[in-house]
Amino acid sequence: MISRRRFGRDGLILTSATLAGLYLASCKNEVNTVVPADLKDGKVFFKLSLAQWSFHKALQGGKMDHLEFADKAKALGFDGIEYVNQFFKDKATDNSYLHRMNVRARSAGVEQLIIMVDGEGGLATPDKKGLAMSIENHKKWVDAASTLGCHSIRVNCHGKGTPEEVAAAGVEGLSKLSEIAAKQNVNVIVENHGGYSSDGQWMSSVIEKVNMDNCGTLPDFGNFCVEREGGEMWGTPCIKEYDKYRGVKELLPYAKAVSAKAYDFDEKGMETTIDYKKMLSLVKLAGYKGYIGVEYEGEVLHEEEGIVKTRDLLLAVAKEI
Repeated sequence: MISRRRFGRDGLILTSATLAGLYLASCKNEVNTVVPADLKDGKVFFKLSLAQWSFHKALQGGKMDHLEFADKAKALGFDGIEYVNQFFKDKATDNSYLHRMNVRARSAGVEQLIIMVDGEGGLATPDKKGLAMSIENHKKWVDAASTLGCHSIRVNCHGKGTPEEVAAAGVEGLSKLSEIAAKQNVNVIVENHGGYSSDGQWMSSVIEKVNMDNCGTLPDFGNFCVEREGGEMWGTPCIKEYDKYRGVKELLPYAKAVSAKAYDFDEKGMETTIDYKKMLSLVKLAGYKGYIGVEYEGEVLHEEEGIVKTRDLLLAVAKEI
């Protein structure tokens, strides 16, 4: 039996090199990039994927169609892609559309890895009826992930109540959904994504209690706000934040994917809020060799520029550790 702590879809060690740079087209706010050359001057311990949320502005604004994502990711040098369900939410049970996604991914030469599932209910709500509905809502995404060949769906371990009440509900919800997903060889993974789930100790304890091979985590370099003004999950100032390095370290033993969040960069190309050298050192020390997903979420740079800067920073730091 696969160990509960085994990383999902172990990546091969890649031959590494510097990635080609970028430049801004002077009046169009567009980024021209060169597909990374063969990597020759070092080694990295992970493979690169692109989180679809990095293009959420273009997708929400109608400047990019969901089906174009695979080609766009490959053009930027990525070998894997991570979908967000809201960009094809009405297509979860549309096998014809899912087939088109498969064709586009195969044509582009990228691997479909994860579906990030939002808006289907928290899998840690203490309300029994609400929890049952959340589990039911996620079943179609398990089916879709299986059809697409994704190794995982990313879910939210959210609920209202005391830490103990929500944890107990989380163990129940994740266990029941993981049992269903296991029949299709799909993992159920939880990201630190607000509320109690952004408390690394709390979240790792829940996964430990679930104790199933196909239930794990997706450590994100950001997203460690555990409490916001007004008790909101999103949209208000953070008033209590968990230590991001401690949190990633606590979630890594159960990781089946890793998300490299980035917001902004200094003149040297370093992320201004996250110490990437420290983060990647933690990931490497944990023995993780799978995909690391680039997720640019900044407000200053054009989305492509932010993606490329995050990509290049990951590879530059990887050669130093």
